[in-house]
Amino acid sequence: MGRLGEFEQAVLFSVLRLGDEASGVGIHDVLLEQTGRRVSPGSIYTTLGRLEKRGLVRSRERAPIPGRMGRPPKYYELRPAGATALMEAYEETQRLADGLLDTLSGLAGR
Repeated sequence: MGRLGEFEQAVLFSVLRLGDEASGVGIHDVLLEQTGRRVSPGSIYTTLGRLEKRGLVRSRERAPIPGRMGRPPKYYELRPAGATALMEAYEETQRLADGLLDTLSGLAGR
């Protein structure tokens, strides 16, 4: 399946954080709030499409909102394979950082 990239991890954590309300707009807001990163909606939807093809998330459309034009809203959920991939990526980062946080903090001047 391959390793998750940094942005893929951020999107998956956002989906997990939002639960049933994980939409592209919601993911955008979580990324901005949690990381301060401004990302384009296109990059979010492209990543979600790639994650869905890999079987890590599943999308579903909700009923159209009365009076709203355009396509019905699409929401995403983390699938078991996505949870496993995200957990493995997180654990790998923890193993790499193990015992180095004090050194890192010193180098960063914190």
